[in-house]
Amino acid sequence: MSEYTGILWIVVILGIVLMMGILKSKADWIVNFLLRGIMGMLGIYFVNMLPVVTERGGAMGYNILTFVIGGTLGLPGIALMYGINFYMML
Repeated sequence: MSEYTGILWIVVILGIVLMMGILKSKADWIVNFLLRGIMGMLGIYFVNMLPVVTERGGAMGYNILTFVIGGTLGLPGIALMYGINFYMML
C-alpha cells in the first residue's frame, strides 16, 4: 500500500465517522445528498454524450468519487471536475 493510499483511507474513514455524527437526525440531508449525487451522475452521462467531449477524449468516469463530489457540491462540482479534466489534457 502506498503512502497516498493510506492517507486516502484515513480521510475516507474520518469522513464516514463525521457523517455518522452529523447525520443522526438529518434524514432530509441524506435524501438531498443522494438526489444531487444521482442528478450529478446523470449530468456527467449527458455531458459525456456531447461531441466536443468525446472527440477530445475528455469524458468523465463514473465512480464513487464523482458521485460524492456531485452530491456535495452539485453543479459547480461537476463543472470543477470537467475543468480539472480538461486542464490535465493540456
